[in-house]
Amino acid sequence: MGLLEGKRGVVFGVANQRSIAWAVADLAAQHGATIAIGVQNERMAETAAKLIEGRSGFQLVQVDLNDDEQLTACAETLKRQFGALDFAVHSVAYALREDLAGRFIETSREGFKVALETSAYTFVAMAKALEEIFAEDASVITMTYLGSQRVLPGYNVMGVAKAALEAATRYLAHDLGDRGIRVNAVSPGPINTVAARGIRGFTQILDVVSQRTPLKRPAEQAEVANTSLYLLSDLSRGVTGQTIYVDSGYSVMGL
Repeated sequence: MGLLEGKRGVVFGVANQRSIAWAVADLAAQHGATIAIGVQNERMAETAAKLIEGRSGFQLVQVDLNDDEQLTACAETLKRQFGALDFAVHSVAYALREDLAGRFIETSREGFKVALETSAYTFVAMAKALEEIFAEDASVITMTYLGSQRVLPGYNVMGVAKAALEAATRYLAHDLGDRGIRVNAVSPGPINTVAARGIRGFTQILDVVSQRTPLKRPAEQAEVANTSLYLLSDLSRGVTGQTIYVDSGYSVMGL
C-alpha cells in the first residue's frame, strides 16, 4: 500500500515534465493519491493533459492563483469532486525578466508587486480558498529556495519573495494548526527547470553547487519529490512550520 493510499490532493504549478510540481504529483499518484492538477491557462492545460494521458487518478482544473474569483470557483469544483482535500502543493513563482537581469536595487515598483504577489501571496490565497475543504490533519507544502536567506546575484527580487513565502509558511502553520493541518516549505537546490533557467548564470550556479556541496552533486528532482511525499504523508504528522532543504547539503556550507 502506498503512503498516500486513498488520499486526495491538488498540485499547482505543473508547467512540463521537468517541473518539480510534476515530479511531486507523479510520485504522489504512484503512492495511491487521487490528484487534481491546477494549471494557469489553456496552454499549460494542454501540456498537463499529455502528462496524465492514459493514467487514472488524475484530473485537471484551470485556475489562475492571482484571481480570487477563479480560486473560489476552483475550491467549489474540488469540493464537488473530492469532498475534502488531504493535501495541497503550491509550486508557483514568477518575476519580471528585467528584474532578474540587473541589480536588485533597480527592481521596479511594479516588478516587486508582481513577484511578491505571484510567488508569495498566492500561497496565502490558495490556503484561504481551500481552508474549508481541507481534511483534518491535511498537509500543505510550498517550494522555496536558498535565495530567501542568502544573496545570490541574479535572483534579486525572487529572493525577497521567497523570504516572504517562508514567513507565510510559518504564519499559516500557526493559523491552521488547531485543526491538525500542517504547513511546510521545501527548499530544493538548483534544478534544471523552466523557472530556474530564467536566472542569470544558472549553469555556473550548478557548477558551484556540484563542487561545494557535501554530496558533491546537485540534488535531483526525484529527491525533492521524495521529501515532499514524506511531508504529504502521515509520516510527518509532527512537522509543521518548517523549511526543509533538499540541496545535497549546500545550505550548511560557509564557503
